[in-house]
Amino acid sequence: MAIKKIFVIGAGTMGNGIAQVSAQAGYDVVMSDIKDEFVKKGMATIDGSLSRLVKKGTMQESEKSAIIARIKTTTDNKDAKDADMVIEAAPEILELKKNIFKQLDEICKTDAILATNTSSLPIGEIAASTKNPKRVIGIHFMNPVPVMKGVEVIPGQQTAPETLEASKEYVKKISKEPCEARDYAGFIVSRLVDALMNEAFWCVMDGNKPEEVDKAVKLCLNHPMGPLELCDLAGADTVLHGLETMYQEFGERLMPAPLLKNMVRSGLLGRKTGRGFYDYTQK
Repeated sequence: MAIKKIFVIGAGTMGNGIAQVSAQAGYDVVMSDIKDEFVKKGMATIDGSLSRLVKKGTMQESEKSAIIARIKTTTDNKDAKDADMVIEAAPEILELKKNIFKQLDEICKTDAILATNTSSLPIGEIAASTKNPKRVIGIHFMNPVPVMKGVEVIPGQQTAPETLEASKEYVKKISKEPCEARDYAGFIVSRLVDALMNEAFWCVMDGNKPEEVDKAVKLCLNHPMGPLELCDLAGADTVLHGLETMYQEFGERLMPAPLLKNMVRSGLLGRKTGRGFYDYTQK
């Protein structure tokens, strides 16, 4: 199963990162979103990311130009008709993803791989929305995509072995390492990191200061970022959504802490709103 052309749905943080690393590896890429302004913003982010590499001296200007030239943009998913692999990086809304995959099932070549970048939603259920679930798989990138080495590859119950192997080969070709995970809510990474963040929320509710919780995790567990800093980076609403998905599957042990729910209701989502566990309005 030869993969030469990648179609990325979503030009946001994850989508433009996936498009960038794919183009850097030599793939022809088409990046789509629902509005032209979104794809333009995604391309500007890619340009800025590559420009930093040029400034550091790890990439030549000619290399950057060649990478940018390999990325086309569109607002029409029908342009995925000749893609060998589609990677969906839309918001974490199950019905939205299922609808996208239903459309792709009609648009794409019969042997095209349809991948979702979901961090916690069931691959099997997304696959079941298509007529050919054998070609559907989860390929979960970490944020920031150009930097993080590991990528979860998650086959559903009906994913064909050749779909799994081709997806792993794609991950290796973009200079990352595939980590095969089973199709349960949160897979491996989100399940573990969300559990850690949730316990950190309870620590704050117990009276511990956020900065002390993060300092303890960084210095005593050797994590590069504290769990509360990570929540602010990801967005409290995103973390809550992931925990609620896992709570439905695993029960009380992953029940979201009341503090997290309160913060989301109050609009304290982290960096994107200026305040979360920390204040970013003065930075």
